[in-house]
Amino acid sequence: MDRDSLTQPKISQHTNTEADLMDCGTFLLLQSPGGQDHTEVFSRATEMAQAADRLGFDSIWCAEHHFSTYGYLSRPLMFAQHLAAHTERIRVGSAVVVLPLHHPLVVAEEIATADVLSGGRLDVGLGRGYQRYEFDRLGHTLDESRERFDESVDILLKAFAGEPFSHEGKYYCFDETSIFPMPLQQPHPPIWVVGQSHESIAAIGERGFNLVSGGFGIPIERLADFRETFDRAIPDPAKRKSVRVSTQRPVYVTHDESELPEIVEQARWNMRVTLSLRQGLARVEHGQAVAMPLDSEPTAEDLLDRYFVMGTPDTCIAKIKQLREVMGTDHFNANFWFGDLSQEQVLGSMQLFAEEVLPVMRSGEI
Repeated sequence: MDRDSLTQPKISQHTNTEADLMDCGTFLLLQSPGGQDHTEVFSRATEMAQAADRLGFDSIWCAEHHFSTYGYLSRPLMFAQHLAAHTERIRVGSAVVVLPLHHPLVVAEEIATADVLSGGRLDVGLGRGYQRYEFDRLGHTLDESRERFDESVDILLKAFAGEPFSHEGKYYCFDETSIFPMPLQQPHPPIWVVGQSHESIAAIGERGFNLVSGGFGIPIERLADFRETFDRAIPDPAKRKSVRVSTQRPVYVTHDESELPEIVEQARWNMRVTLSLRQGLARVEHGQAVAMPLDSEPTAEDLLDRYFVMGTPDTCIAKIKQLREVMGTDHFNANFWFGDLSQEQVLGSMQLFAEEVLPVMRSGEI
């Protein structure tokens, strides 16, 4: 494939309308390559959520990871409750709860509790997980993750139906059960599910869930392929339109492009660790995630061109518009905090995004 075909992905048939504007959230992984003090890491995240609330972002999303400095955030729904209590209007969510690692009845109770305590501001992201490093330490196998995920989703939906129910499946069996409390949003908070394959996307569409794709290490042309898969997997235009589509990108907004070489390398740390964990090649030493160089890594120029949303406000607007055209997204999840960026850098980038990028998104020009 030549470079022109990489940088000019095929555009989908998705078009914008005034009722179809793209909203914008921000994402919290709580990574710390340098192993910052735990209290400081969580305090930074809370300050970011409060800034996002004041600046007009629509949502803030909490990851789930375990046992390394790749992510200090192991209980996303618990932290979402904390953030809701320290903000006024922004929606809070999980991105994602790794469902196969938990008993689904406990997850159902935690979702309902978080929704009640947040005043109905909860969104729920669910995923199968991808890190063998985490699964092994919790006594699970990654090979079972798809089946466990599907069965767990069935149990969640039964729990949120509001009637006593029992279940007999391959992984979970229990007698008549009811959960307390029930969610404030009925029948349950909006559910977002990570999907890449034709099978996964079709199942998400059939259940009426929203769809999440993208992230570190995913180039723009892969997202174009994803959109083609999405259109094939959900051929009914009405059903396809009912499914919201979200993608995530590392974001840094600046008027000084001389900053970018350093910023790109900070984001490269996340990409290296993410992909090594995905491929089962992770190095974790005394809890410290080690970012090992990967074979055939993209250059800094490629990362800026095909993977990241970074640069001046105009550059970032153009990049988000390209994502919108390629994927038909109606939700953009901006990851402002990656690597060992300082809090000053993160909050400054968020401020500039809110002042110069977010109004363009709100206007419908993207």
